[in-house]
Amino acid sequence: MKASSPEPAVGDLHWFKSSYSAGDGGDCVEVADAGTAVLIRDSKCPDVAVLNVPSDQWTAFVRMVARV
Repeated sequence: MKASSPEPAVGDLHWFKSSYSAGDGGDCVEVADAGTAVLIRDSKCPDVAVLNVPSDQWTAFVRMVARV
């Protein structure tokens, strides 16, 4: 049996903001790669809630948005 490494803690992740974010306190989301999932949070309230999306679903979403 192979042991899997634990997912990183939310605070240990590198969070990215959109390059379209002006940094003026406007509405923004941040994303972080957590291995098997992509985590999404509100940059203004980072400790309130984190959305956990499986990596394959995030990839499909990004590809779909890129076509629009």
